[in-house]
Amino acid sequence: MQNSAVAKAADTNQHEEEDLGIEVTDIALPEENSKPRVGTISHVVLHFMSNAAVKPNDPYNIEDLTNIFIEYGFSTNYMIARDGTIYRLVPENRTAFHAGPGYLAEFEFYDDILNGYSIGIELLAIGTKEEMTSMIPAKTYNTIDPAHIGYTEAQYESLNNLLDSILKRNPSILPNRDHIIGHDEYAPNRKSDPGSLFDWSKVNAFTQ
Repeated sequence: MQNSAVAKAADTNQHEEEDLGIEVTDIALPEENSKPRVGTISHVVLHFMSNAAVKPNDPYNIEDLTNIFIEYGFSTNYMIARDGTIYRLVPENRTAFHAGPGYLAEFEFYDDILNGYSIGIELLAIGTKEEMTSMIPAKTYNTIDPAHIGYTEAQYESLNNLLDSILKRNPSILPNRDHIIGHDEYAPNRKSDPGSLFDWSKVNAFTQ
C-alpha cells in the first residue's frame, strides 16, 4: 500500500512534470525509503540497475526491481526503462537513498552526504562483464541476451527529456560534468555504474 504522504507528494510533482511536457509514471516507494530533503539540489547522479543476477533472462521486470528497493531499503528519484518509460519512485522534494558513501574532489562538503543534495536516476542497463563482476558471476553473465547489455536509444532520449526538466526546475544543477555525474565518480572504490557502455556524448545538457 502506498504511503499517503509520499503518494500526495508524488502526485504534486506529477503536475509539475506534465506542465513541462514530460510523461512520468509514479511508483511511490514506502516513506522509510526516503526522507524529507533539507539541502539545495546541486547534482544529478546516474546509475545502472538490473535483476540479472537472479533473473538473467528477465532482468528488467519493474515489479522485481521495485521489490529490490523495498527489500534493501534504498531508493532513487527516477528510473528509466529500456523502452524509455520514466518512473518516479521518490519525488524530488524528498531525499532518495541512492549514492551512499563517497566523495567528490571538487565538493568536499558532500563527502558521504551527496544523497541530500542530488537527484538519483537509475537506467535499467547492464555493464560489461568486468564491471558486473561483483554482482553477477561470469557464468551467469554469459547467459544474458546481448540486447539486455548497455543502453537503448529510447533511454538516452528519455534521459535528455528528464534532465531538461530537472535543470529547469533546479537552477543550482549546472549543465556540466561536475554536476551531472556517474555513481562511479562519487564512489569509485565501490561502484562501476553507469559504466563504459554509457555514452556521455549523448547527454544533450552539456551542449546546450
